[in-house]
Amino acid sequence: MSLVRADIEPLTFVFADDGLVPNNPMPFLVYKGAVAVANAHPEATIEKLFGANGWGAMWRNGVYDFAHYHATVHEVLGVARGHARVRFGGDRGRDLEISAGDVAILPAGTGHQCLSASDDFCVVGAYPPGPPLEITRPTPENHARALKTIPLVALPKTDPVRGESGPLVRLWK
Repeated sequence: MSLVRADIEPLTFVFADDGLVPNNPMPFLVYKGAVAVANAHPEATIEKLFGANGWGAMWRNGVYDFAHYHATVHEVLGVARGHARVRFGGDRGRDLEISAGDVAILPAGTGHQCLSASDDFCVVGAYPPGPPLEITRPTPENHARALKTIPLVALPKTDPVRGESGPLVRLWK
């Protein structure tokens, strides 16, 4: 059985720079119900998928309850269990409900903050090859630095859900 529907396409959102959260002109992607997680080890299922598609440095946890972004790396979040309301794109972004089986792919600079979550909410995070993760809070000083680093972040060679021919490869330029 495949972990992912071969034809699944992500929702796309582009968030403007709001002066504190830089966001990214490349689209933020959300695959709804992408991963088959109705099994005893949903975290391992997501880790296997991300790893097979070249995304690593994985972790398991939730999403921080404070606004932040990553200015040196792109990030993927795969929801293994539960559900949450997460604000993506900063205060002028969008609040989205994400739940088990969903995958969110954040281009460098995309703000995110957990607003509420079920007690069992668990996410697997991963990154394409590149520099280590830095957690950046939205301040004027951090924003100015991020505007210099975000354009230098290399494009991933693969979509963490659909691999070398996935939508990310075509949508992120």
